[in-house]
Amino acid sequence: MTHKTRWANLVWFVVLCAATICARETVFGAEKEKTVLEEKLTLTQEWDKTFPKSDKVNHRKTTFRNRYGITLAADLYEPKGYSGKLAAIAVCGPFGAVKEQASGLYAQTLAERGFLTIAFDPSYTGESGGTPRCVASPDVNTEDFQAAVDFLSVQENVDPERIGIVGICGWGGMALNAAAIDTRIKATVASTMYDMTRVTANGYFDSEDSPEARREKRVALNAQRTADYKSGEYERAGGVPDVLPDDAPQFMKDYFAYYKTERGYHPRSLNSNDGWNVTSSLSFLNMPILRYSDEIQSAVLMIHGEKAHSCYFSRDAFKRLQGDNKELLIIPGASHVDLYDNLDVIPFDKITEFFKANLK
Repeated sequence: MTHKTRWANLVWFVVLCAATICARETVFGAEKEKTVLEEKLTLTQEWDKTFPKSDKVNHRKTTFRNRYGITLAADLYEPKGYSGKLAAIAVCGPFGAVKEQASGLYAQTLAERGFLTIAFDPSYTGESGGTPRCVASPDVNTEDFQAAVDFLSVQENVDPERIGIVGICGWGGMALNAAAIDTRIKATVASTMYDMTRVTANGYFDSEDSPEARREKRVALNAQRTADYKSGEYERAGGVPDVLPDDAPQFMKDYFAYYKTERGYHPRSLNSNDGWNVTSSLSFLNMPILRYSDEIQSAVLMIHGEKAHSCYFSRDAFKRLQGDNKELLIIPGASHVDLYDNLDVIPFDKITEFFKANLK
C-alpha cells in the first residue's frame, strides 16, 4: 500500500465514522434532543406583577430557548385590536429583578402604544430554566437577548425587520452588547444603565481600578468556589438588606424603597431576597461587555436620571457610540430607581417616538 493510498483510506475511514456518529445521534439522540427542546417550566398563571394589569393589551405566558439549551420564561403583551405584522420589542432587567417588576411594566406600556413586546426572566433566574440558580454571566445574558430576538423573529404577527430591545439597569449594558453583535436588532434603549463588568472589575466610580484590588477579589471569589464545592451549595451574596443602617447611602435607600416595599417587592426577585450566588461576579472581572459598542450601527437611545449614582455609566458609554442615530437623554432630578417604575419620570413618549422612527 502506497503512502498516498494509506492517507486516502484514513480520510475515508474518518468520513465513515462521522456518518456513523451522525446516524447514531439521529437515532439514539432523538429522544434526548426532544427532551431538551421541550424543557418544562412551572409558570404562574395568575397576575402576580408589581403593577396593575392593563385592559388595553392581551397578555399570555410563553417560553423560548437560548443557544445554551436553557428555556426562558416570558410574558408576552400585544395591543388589542391590532392588524397586520407588528414591530416587536424584548425587555429585560433590572439586574437581579424579574419580569414581574420593571421590565414587565415597560413591556406592557409599550404594548399599549402599539408594539408586540415580551418581558423575560434571564437564564438561571425567576421562572426561567438553568442550574445552578441565581447565576449571571455576560456571555449567557447577552445570548438571552439574542434568543429573545430569535423568538420574536419567527412569530407570525411580527415583522422580523422591525425588532428592538430595552435593557434596564444591568441589562442596559447587556442590551448594548447584544446590539453590538446582533444585526437583527434595529433599535436599542438602555435605561438607567449599569455596566456590570466595569463596576465589578473597577468598583464604583473606578475606585478599585488596580491589579491589586482585582487580585484580592479573585482570591476571595475562588476561595468561595472551593467552599461551595465542598459544601455542595452555592453561597448567596444577599439582596437589598431587610434593615438599612443609619449611614446607608442614598442609592441604597432608593433600592430599599423599591425592592423591599410593596411598591416593588416580588418573591422571585433576587434583589428582594437572597441575591446572586457570590461567585457569579467572577466572569464579569474578565469580560468588558462594551468593548465593541463603538461598532453599533443601529439606533441607540440611552436614558438616565440626573441624580442617579449610576449616571456616569451612561455618560461614559455614550461617548463610545458612533453615528448620528445615537442619543443620550438625561432626566432632570431623577434617581436610578425612578426609571424603574415612576410613570411621571420614565419618558415613554420619547421611547415610543424613538422606536416608531427606527422600527419602520
